[in-house]
Amino acid sequence: MRSRTVATICVILWAALTIGLAQEGHPLTGTWSGDWGATADARTRITLVMTWDGKAITGTINPGPEAMTLGRVSVDYAKWTVRIEAEGNDSSGKPVRVLAAGRLDDLGSWHRTLSGTWTQAGAKGTFKLTRD
Repeated sequence: MRSRTVATICVILWAALTIGLAQEGHPLTGTWSGDWGATADARTRITLVMTWDGKAITGTINPGPEAMTLGRVSVDYAKWTVRIEAEGNDSSGKPVRVLAAGRLDDLGSWHRTLSGTWTQAGAKGTFKLTRD
């Protein structure tokens, strides 16, 4: 009888832990890192931090002195595509606009990926980010 009670408690604790870990919030929330560029050799490292506030996705590209604030972020949940718009300034103070459009993959993984096309200050290329 005692071993059955211990086994039942273990199963309940395992189920609670599994459910608790599965509830991670919005699929874009977190810190993403990767790169973008026009060719495989010319890549620029990027870090993207996103948060879901219950109504909108907010965040920053490359937190620090040359950070860009996310403007509009939209998600097509039927296709798992994402569109990101951001604005900031370069090191000389000149305005810079970013437009990224991509697709979320590996949704069941904590280290899901977001990849697609990236346009920044007139330069076009591809990007790939992985959630840390």
